[in-house]
Amino acid sequence: MNGTSQPAIQFQDVKVEYGNHVPGLRGISFTAAKGEFLFFVGRTGAGKSTILRLLSREVKATSGLVMLNGRDLRTLREWDVPGLRREMGIVPQDFALLPRKTVWENVAYAMRAVGHTRREVRKRVPEILDQVNIGHRADAFPHQLSGGEQQRVAIGRALINHPPILLADEPTGNLDPEHSWEIMELLKALNLKGTTVLVASHDMLVVERMGKRIVTLADGLIVSDSAKSISGSVANV
Repeated sequence: MNGTSQPAIQFQDVKVEYGNHVPGLRGISFTAAKGEFLFFVGRTGAGKSTILRLLSREVKATSGLVMLNGRDLRTLREWDVPGLRREMGIVPQDFALLPRKTVWENVAYAMRAVGHTRREVRKRVPEILDQVNIGHRADAFPHQLSGGEQQRVAIGRALINHPPILLADEPTGNLDPEHSWEIMELLKALNLKGTTVLVASHDMLVVERMGKRIVTLADGLIVSDSAKSISGSVANV
């Protein structure tokens, strides 16, 4: 999906240094338009998850510019970070579901935690569960679900605030090929509705099959950036 001339996301010479001078990113630059679908790929430790964590401000850049919708995330005040995260959907590496709550309750709990009323919860939860094709399992507990079903709940929980951007860290890492493709189809459907989707993944079979933009990292650097859409046309970058 082509975006406007103003990039929604901009990284300029971004460096991240962890403790003991361990480099996470060694000076990367890229832009992404609103409504794009990007994969960040590379070996473990390449820096792909660090990019997502910079956008959610779990990590702060050591130097460089990290912009999201015109906002400089490096200078964002700590008390503004929770508000930033409520504006995005975040799908963690593990499903992070509450084991003693049903599918319905897991999503409802997340909504209540960010201030939604009981009436809003009753209306919105069924809509979310249907959106991620898990409504028929609303009364099931996490241990009764397959890995793919658990991931659907995790994605559903990330959609509670109609986020314009979705960050997914290894969303198919614990899934078999069939369920991996189901999750990618779900992310693609969300993207077609206008959501900007950024995915960190090492599952190259699924990534290449999707035909979306692929940014490859190695040792904290971008080594390639394929900006071709599924139709083969070049996207605006």
